[in-house]
Amino acid sequence: MNSLSKLYLERAENELLLVETLFQISSKNLLKKQFSLGDETFYSAVISHSYYCIFYCAKAILVEKNIRTKTPNEHKKTYLEFKNLVKSGFIDENLIRIYSDLMIKAENLLSIFLFEKRKRGKFTYHKLPQANQFPAKESIENASLFFKSINNILERCNET
Repeated sequence: MNSLSKLYLERAENELLLVETLFQISSKNLLKKQFSLGDETFYSAVISHSYYCIFYCAKAILVEKNIRTKTPNEHKKTYLEFKNLVKSGFIDENLIRIYSDLMIKAENLLSIFLFEKRKRGKFTYHKLPQANQFPAKESIENASLFFKSINNILERCNET
């Protein structure tokens, strides 16, 4: 595995550790117990950072295949290039579904910030962060599966 791929994979792993930590803090009301805060949670952040885990995994595999994506539209370009790897049969088709789902969730969360008076998708400004617990758990599971799968692919590439 080349050094840039490794760096992207390490970043993805860092994002995964972050989402697991944020989910645990939110699920167990540690904020309330430790810091005397109310019912705040970080479920929305879990969804966003799960997406970044997947994004950096995709970047890692693309760089390993000598495919570079850059701004502008780096996220879109990365997704499309990753989709091409799936179409070629190099990557399991299930991973593109996970990537797509989390990309949509993350975009919906960003739209809250950009269009706070508009209702967009499941995660609108009308919902409390606690309402995002189930989607956050699903996002963590998807990010974890994605990370493990890409890591295994890169390890196999390294062996050959």
